[in-house]
Amino acid sequence: TGAVGLYNIGQTCCLNSLLQVFLMNIHFTRILRRITVPLCAAQKMKNVPYQMLLLLEQMQSGKQKAVSPTGFASCLLAHRVKLFVQHDAAQLFLTLWNLVQRQMKNPDLVTKLSDLYTICVQEHLACQTCSSETKTNSNMLTLPLSVLDSNSHILKTLEDCLQYFFHPEELSGHNMCFCEYCGKKTSFMQSKKLVHLPQTLTIHLKRFSFERSAYIHKLSHYLPFPQDLDFNAILTEQQCQAYDTEKAAWQYELFAVVAHSGSTNSGHYCAYIRSLTECKWYCFNDSTVCQVSWDDVKCTYGHSDLNW
Repeated sequence: TGAVGLYNIGQTCCLNSLLQVFLMNIHFTRILRRITVPLCAAQKMKNVPYQMLLLLEQMQSGKQKAVSPTGFASCLLAHRVKLFVQHDAAQLFLTLWNLVQRQMKNPDLVTKLSDLYTICVQEHLACQTCSSETKTNSNMLTLPLSVLDSNSHILKTLEDCLQYFFHPEELSGHNMCFCEYCGKKTSFMQSKKLVHLPQTLTIHLKRFSFERSAYIHKLSHYLPFPQDLDFNAILTEQQCQAYDTEKAAWQYELFAVVAHSGSTNSGHYCAYIRSLTECKWYCFNDSTVCQVSWDDVKCTYGHSDLNW
């Protein structure tokens, strides 16, 4: 029946955009369709993956241009997720993902969901005095990329943001760490190495800056991103901690962009998503869905003269 929108039931544009990104990902919906259906009505109302599946089926079976996410919203309220307020897309994405994973009873599906989204990064801390080094692997669901460097200079492309994320940083002065071998605070060199990337990679552009007065300022400058991303062409050998067979899969095609217009206090979200079955781009703006071009998607690069 074509792409279906979601009605805005009160400042739910952020939730609607994220739901569309989840439900348009056929790798995610293949997992979602295999969940164990709760037995009683009360459990069904509070089960996030089940309510997400109901919403998917409602969108796919009906002939209307949009459906209401009321049932799913009520389910989130039962888990103390605030609605009818301004949300940050990156935070709400993590909240939704964790609720879905926590309520999946099948361990195999939990593993598949984790494999679909989880990034693994190895963090290195090396003492500059005694050369002792610690290595810690950490998992994350998004790559949180700064759009400014340490000197508050604008990073001009997504590739620049990725290189900066994995660039070594010296921790000195007020940022010194305690070294167990030296028995005192010393300067450390901090670096990250990429270990594993998932099938669906989620990147979070940190378009905000904290001023000294604690005022949060949105950074709306122009920052282009490509349709295709090859990590092997961006990162150096020193920034990777993986076998060649692993790195061979580090090539991506852009699937979706969640875009925000407005300020940090108010604004609007919509999602640009490429259908994995049709390979066409669509703009999901709450209940309105329309086919768009790549030039339309590029409006999300940001700039005062552009819409997003």
